[in-house]
Amino acid sequence: MAAGARLHLSIVSRSDAAGVRQRGGGRRGGADLLSRCCRGDPPKRRPSRGLRNGGHQSAPRPRLEGGGGLRIAFVAPLVTPIREPQAGGSQALLADLAAGLTDRGHAVDVYAATGSEIPGVKVIDTGVDSDRLGGSLYRANGSASLDNRPAEAAFAAVYAAIRTLPYDVVHNHAFDAPAVRLATSLGPPVIHTLHLPPDIAVGAAIAEVRHARPAPTVATVSAWQARAWGIPTILPNGVPTDRIPWSGHAGQGLVFAGRLSPEKGAAEAIDIARAAGVPLDLYGDPYDPEYAAAVANSSRGVSGVTVHSGVPREILWGVMARAAAVLYPAKWEEPFGLAAAEAQATGTPVIAFRRGALGEVVSDGETGFLVPPGDVEGAAQAVMRIGSIRRSACRRHAETDLSLDRSLDAHERLYEQVRRRAPASHA
Repeated sequence: MAAGARLHLSIVSRSDAAGVRQRGGGRRGGADLLSRCCRGDPPKRRPSRGLRNGGHQSAPRPRLEGGGGLRIAFVAPLVTPIREPQAGGSQALLADLAAGLTDRGHAVDVYAATGSEIPGVKVIDTGVDSDRLGGSLYRANGSASLDNRPAEAAFAAVYAAIRTLPYDVVHNHAFDAPAVRLATSLGPPVIHTLHLPPDIAVGAAIAEVRHARPAPTVATVSAWQARAWGIPTILPNGVPTDRIPWSGHAGQGLVFAGRLSPEKGAAEAIDIARAAGVPLDLYGDPYDPEYAAAVANSSRGVSGVTVHSGVPREILWGVMARAAAVLYPAKWEEPFGLAAAEAQATGTPVIAFRRGALGEVVSDGETGFLVPPGDVEGAAQAVMRIGSIRRSACRRHAETDLSLDRSLDAHERLYEQVRRRAPASHA
């Protein structure tokens, strides 16, 4: 996409009054499609109580003060489409937040790369081919491309489209520095959620836009990340426990679920399983092709290790629920650890390296075990002790401390706060 190019928007999914996904027509001017797009009433949700077994949704919370829903623009990471199987926890969270806020009566538009689809949510195809932004993919070793021109052009076009519509809040979830730096003079309040550990380029962009008027709100997703960035506002991640089935009966094998890139530790998961002598099912799609190939090669001929492609979360949750434990041997300072939260929601304990926010997500000795970073032998020994963990405690921890409802509550509170601080014309 050339700099200055106009963005042609197409609504690719929305829900009707019954919550059934509808496909929009061909690609046309965004304003025309938006004016013709009707929103049905959100589907009603059944109440829930106690330890839940998934498969239904909880009752909606009250709307914001004043009784009306908000019109919210979500800016998604454009380096991958937002669709199942999700490329990572940030993409999965964005999809769940958009669906949850829609269920609570808000009108959410998700600006995403071509090929994105979130059932029940209006997704606006930005016309951005995520493959062209492959150089912007985050890598913990800092090897991402320094050429920001494709991302600059893409986000400039997205924000130009957003400026034409009367949103109450613009919420950016994209990882790139241009996504932060270009989100100025939009009119409504702007929020940036940081989904990664501290990054020099993104930090510089935040410092630059803090001089804008009005200044954006910057949020993190965990207490560890808030300390690391020096940013006090936290919008905690969460998982849809009402949709996640859980089991009180442990299986025999181990599971690893995550993108195949060095920071997630798939190779270490294989080493842990081999040291423990326990079968491992590894689920994930290539994010770093060279690393993914190395993992596949290292698993060949290893008894009990099976590598699977990424699968939709509804399938993955069932796999997790049947496991003895889920391995999370992160090699970076984990900003949150959504797969660890999902595992506990299925009732399955987690064995993880104590890095980043995993000490917040996993309760050591109660919902799993945390071992020093890189301690493969310690993790293998923890596998042998996993029977001491009560699976009901894992589920209860997820429902109480790691739920999507808790995250949605925090988002609605922040939206109300930033709107109160906004100029009168946008309050």
